[in-house]
Amino acid sequence: MEEESPTQASTPGGAVFLSYASQDTEAAKRICEALRSAGIEVWFDQSELRGGDAWDQKIRREIHDCTLFIPLISANTAARHEGYFRLEWNLADQRTQMIARNRVFIVPVCVDATPETSADTPESFQRVQWTRLPAGATGRPFVERIRGLLSGKASMPPGVAASANSRAVGLPQAPVQAARRSKQGLLGATVAVVLGAIAYFVIDRLWISKPVLSSSSPSAAPAPAVFSPPPHSIAVLPFVSLSGDKEQEYFSDGLTEELLNSLADIEGLQVAARTSSFSFREHPDVATVAHKLNVGAVLEGSVRRSGHTVRVTAQLINAVTGFHLWSKTYDRDLGDVLKLQTEIATAVATTLKVTLLGDLGAKIELGGTRNPGAFDAYLRGLKASQSMNDPRDIPSAIDAYTEAIRLDPNYALAFARRSIALSLYSADEATGAAFREGFEQAEADARRAIALAPELAQAHLALANVLRNRTLEFSQARSEYDRAVALAPGNAQVLRLSGGFAAAMGQFDAGIAAARRAIVLDPLDQESHFILGMALFAARRFPEAATAFAEAISLNADFTPAYVLRGLAFYGDGDLESARTSCEAKRDYWFSQWCLALVYEKLGRHADAEAGLAKMKVAQGDRAAYHYGTIYAQWGDSPKALDWLATAVRARNSALEYLKTDPLLDPLRNDSRFQSIERQLRFPN
Repeated sequence: MEEESPTQASTPGGAVFLSYASQDTEAAKRICEALRSAGIEVWFDQSELRGGDAWDQKIRREIHDCTLFIPLISANTAARHEGYFRLEWNLADQRTQMIARNRVFIVPVCVDATPETSADTPESFQRVQWTRLPAGATGRPFVERIRGLLSGKASMPPGVAASANSRAVGLPQAPVQAARRSKQGLLGATVAVVLGAIAYFVIDRLWISKPVLSSSSPSAAPAPAVFSPPPHSIAVLPFVSLSGDKEQEYFSDGLTEELLNSLADIEGLQVAARTSSFSFREHPDVATVAHKLNVGAVLEGSVRRSGHTVRVTAQLINAVTGFHLWSKTYDRDLGDVLKLQTEIATAVATTLKVTLLGDLGAKIELGGTRNPGAFDAYLRGLKASQSMNDPRDIPSAIDAYTEAIRLDPNYALAFARRSIALSLYSADEATGAAFREGFEQAEADARRAIALAPELAQAHLALANVLRNRTLEFSQARSEYDRAVALAPGNAQVLRLSGGFAAAMGQFDAGIAAARRAIVLDPLDQESHFILGMALFAARRFPEAATAFAEAISLNADFTPAYVLRGLAFYGDGDLESARTSCEAKRDYWFSQWCLALVYEKLGRHADAEAGLAKMKVAQGDRAAYHYGTIYAQWGDSPKALDWLATAVRARNSALEYLKTDPLLDPLRNDSRFQSIERQLRFPN
């Protein structure tokens, strides 16, 4: 946003940040001009420059520093599930969490007749009354109201005046519960607000009982939307370890994750995925969890382990009312944990009035173990898998799963998990014989898991990963992913991986839909947004892809691949400066050199492009043969591009799965050599 200095000595302190969709630029200009003419400092991006690390930092700083945040809401913003204005909205919404509830910060302005109930805005935007300025027509009452808020002298009027421009702005946040509906795209697909009955009555009588007249025709002010999460939706918070030993936390975490997975197996029950649920480890109030994850119920509890016995206390809370629905304490031998999971899952489903189909116990216990030592080792493997920050940490998870299998040779889940860990490690870290042997063991483990438990979704997911990344048997991989989705339609990991693969195979609508569903279930997981970005990139929907990658970055500022792919999305859209900025953000990473080799060449910086490619070749050798092919394709050197792609085929490079749909290879698609390579890979129709 461009900053302009105050034009009058009487300018009130503080600045206004104006956030809008590009389709509402004219309305934004009218509001900006009206405020600036009164000496109010407005941060307003007239250049429409979007993206890049420098831009992101500037926006974050200005939203952090501004005194008032004015989002322009319209049918345009409601129709766009993704856009940079949504990133700005999300940042402003996050800032409200640190601001006193009697302090006005968000001042929503609607520039058309869009109702609040369908506007798709963050929950903090729903806590205050909206001002309606049709097409941005801004009168003196609104300007004076903003001046008053900036000076700290404004107070809420006793009633609502007849003019839209004098409508109450910035209603102090009343003592009501407010919540966000499930996020989609940039953590937002739909938004809602919970109002307690008494608080709603008070606000209705004091502030919105009188009609509000727009500048065109009288109409009643829309009532704030009521928090309405999907029916039968639940989040499982990490159970608190009462063992008194930090080293035992893996047990309570693992038990929680297994219980979460058990609930996700129940048809008709929507369960927030692990990454999002476990982000609330500090256990904030239930309403906050429910609003962030858009669920109607929250399950929490504690675990105390002593030798081979365990005490689990669980309680189910209605997130809308705050009332406890059910609670119980269980004392069990570790060998009975599978039955314990079934008992708790059944109690939760019964309390939430979910119809149970089939034998729930058999489904939950599928692939499990009754060996206490094997279960303990398996949970240690889960903890290592979830906590690793570097692929080199994976061996500890593999070792734990191996111990579980040693203690119970029929532990299908342990085989499936070890297969996934081996695939990940082999793809990222292993070379030569270790690479080949790692994938061979991963395939053997996956097939063993399927033999032990044919209905185990994790086993089919594990085999699909091997077929996709090592043997390049894409048609068989597609079948295994389909099987995993059929067995676990509520599993975010299954949806993420299958959706990304579907898009790479050219099934763009199916892939994007699966990725969006994964975001609904796991809105706070960076991988969900990243894979959505990959699917959108393959579909040539570059601006939307850049937005999805930006959301992944907002969840993890150190997530280097998202910077690179965001850069490639800008590159695909022709925004070379934004591409350069994004790819230079983590330039020491070889993946960034790939992007920069493309961008620098387009910018005419040929020596820099060649230097980037040279660095890649030193760091990766033939492992990045596919990526060299994309660089030469974009540089216009088709013979070298095709030579490197042929090298990738001989090495069975896993990146070849993208060959069918990769936009970077479009210059080669009419070449007979390229078409021959594509036929060799036998992509599914």
